[in-house]
Amino acid sequence: MSLKCGIVGLPNVGKSTIFNALTRANAASANYPFCTIDPNVGVVEVPDVRLWKLAEAIKPKNIVPTYMEFVDIAGLVEGAHKGEGLGNKFLSHIRETHAIAHIVRCFDDPNIIHVKGKVDPLSDIKVIHLELLLADLESLDKQLQKLEKKAKGNDKEAKKRYEIGQRIFSLLEQEKMAREILPELSVEEVKIAKEFYLITLKPEIYILNVDEASIYQGNEWTKMVIEHAQKENTEYIILCGKIEEELSVLSREEQKEYLASLGVEQSGLEKMILASYRMLDLITFFTAGEPEVRAWTIKKGTNAKDAAGEIHSDISKGFIRAEVISYEDFEKYGSLQKAKEAGRMRLEGKDYIVQDGDICYFRFNV
Repeated sequence: MSLKCGIVGLPNVGKSTIFNALTRANAASANYPFCTIDPNVGVVEVPDVRLWKLAEAIKPKNIVPTYMEFVDIAGLVEGAHKGEGLGNKFLSHIRETHAIAHIVRCFDDPNIIHVKGKVDPLSDIKVIHLELLLADLESLDKQLQKLEKKAKGNDKEAKKRYEIGQRIFSLLEQEKMAREILPELSVEEVKIAKEFYLITLKPEIYILNVDEASIYQGNEWTKMVIEHAQKENTEYIILCGKIEEELSVLSREEQKEYLASLGVEQSGLEKMILASYRMLDLITFFTAGEPEVRAWTIKKGTNAKDAAGEIHSDISKGFIRAEVISYEDFEKYGSLQKAKEAGRMRLEGKDYIVQDGDICYFRFNV
């Protein structure tokens, strides 16, 4: 399952520092070599301690984590929707992502000049959001003009799409993000809304970039952004780009030691990756055996037949049953074999909803 998260922000907020630290610290292993698909795109591992505990018990020949793509989207300045800076390039890149990681500057540094002369995170957020809103208004307006003609010609499907589009357009005119309408829509209507490919429909997380002194308690700027995020019901995390940059050049063991010295278990970047994963409503299941222990990404609510299809379409087509052990039972009994002996392996049919952490073996016949 290919997943992309776009990293956005104004110039000099620490966007590139965080992106560079992210790709160096979490570059894919030899099983999936780190590759730069584009100068601005990096494939990074989704950290999951369960995968490594499984591997430690099974000692497979191969270990394959699950991955996300992070896209460092450049060129956003005021007027981006009109093509200012690298506006057109920015907008085309962000439309291709599934979620937005919005880097917000919450630090002061005289050596790093703020694009507007002073640190003002709420103003920065407003600039970014306004550009996205204006771009969506322009895009949606063009789409609605085409739909209106079809709707007047008694095209029922076009009429339905036009009505949903008009509701979203009205929201954008009020300077509200399109995603605010999602709770009001049915499952079918949400699907239609997503077909407009609007930027402001994508889930967003605020990444509050602070200095070393503010990493524990935050500061006046983080308090402002957190209050704003809570009003919006938007997720946020606090990290320090400089610390993450230092961590990125260390080995896994050295990173653990450094984090322990700071009194934390996870780096800010790990929190950022997992938060991005979570806000996309994703979960992980595992396949495990001596040849390979592997993590797989699926949407929450996916059934066993479709989950099997993530591995190979033939497994889904010839699905017979799934043999499932929960990760909790594996951890409790210390091995898959002992969990089986304790009667903890379940036989599930195609309609079983796969749970986060399930260890699955799919029986199939082609």
